[in-house]
Amino acid sequence: MKEYIYQQNDWPNFRWDSDAIIQPLAAVRHLQGKLTGKMEALGFRLRNEAVLETLAIEVTKTSEIEGQMLDLAQVRSSIAIKLGIEISGLIPADRNVDGIVEMMLDATQNYEKPLTADRLFGWHSALFPSGWSGMYRIVAGNWRDDSTGPMQVVSGALGKEKVHYQALPAGDIDKEMNAFLAWFNRRTEEDLILKSAIAHIWFITIHPFEDGNGRIARALSEMLLTRSDNSPRRFYSMSSQIRADRKKYYNTLEKTQKGSLDITEWLLWYLRCLEGALQSSEVILSKVFEKHRLLANLASETLNDRQRLMINKLLDDFDGNLTTSKWAKIAKCSQDTALRDIRDLVNRNILTKNPSGGRSTSYILINSQPDSIKYS
Repeated sequence: MKEYIYQQNDWPNFRWDSDAIIQPLAAVRHLQGKLTGKMEALGFRLRNEAVLETLAIEVTKTSEIEGQMLDLAQVRSSIAIKLGIEISGLIPADRNVDGIVEMMLDATQNYEKPLTADRLFGWHSALFPSGWSGMYRIVAGNWRDDSTGPMQVVSGALGKEKVHYQALPAGDIDKEMNAFLAWFNRRTEEDLILKSAIAHIWFITIHPFEDGNGRIARALSEMLLTRSDNSPRRFYSMSSQIRADRKKYYNTLEKTQKGSLDITEWLLWYLRCLEGALQSSEVILSKVFEKHRLLANLASETLNDRQRLMINKLLDDFDGNLTTSKWAKIAKCSQDTALRDIRDLVNRNILTKNPSGGRSTSYILINSQPDSIKYS
């Protein structure tokens, strides 16, 4: 019995219903063009802020899909340093954070370069710099060898596991990846958005690595979407939308991998997800506009270094409520100094007491309504 698509006689000759996807593809293309046009009209600094925010969300969400939580501040700092973007409050990043940032930046900033096995090995080594995945040693920077048994995607408690998918044998990987890489690098007739969807399902079905296949598949999708945009600037996050619909993502993957080579359902889901990502970019970019506007309003204000530091942190992703003790700890000052700084900003209508209350007094920025991106 042929349980998986790679066992079909005509693998990997994917097919789909062109009539079914033409309208959702056109809708995505329309949103893509509107967003790119709007963002390219912005100033250099604001575009850089938008790119930084989008890439940081992409990196953190692609990791969250796999259950790995990254420190957003570390991710932002790593991206900013590597792209030469000036931001306040840079902090050192862990090796695993730097690794996934390097992979995503290589995929999106060098999107026109050929994809090779060695390049993929570099990405994989960057994801697993220690050669360990959690508590397990893995083959890093090379194809899996199945030395511990067939590669399976499994869920459930020990002894009650459910096998969702079993990948093709390790002995077939060289041949399968050679075919995949030749197709990926060839200028094919497929629309690049469709090609990004096909690359995703094709790569993840081969499952060539012992771990990290999902993150690399999503990086490949980003690489082709960047080619589609014909610009290294990223203004929408596919992984953010996949994370929001993670259950459907895995269910659709499993159904496709156990079905025929007609991948119409997968393409339709992918296009819906991409449409959601483009629409959700309004939230991401409104935050950038809000920060830019508030900083512009504060440009004429005389602020000390501690106040500038804390305002920038509040405009990014500040963890929890701002209290005098947190201010003192982050700004490295006494609580009396922190309270004076805060009262000064309250008196100037920059900060206000948090109306939600709590055990201790906390403060929030006084914000005007953010701009938003409207598609028509």
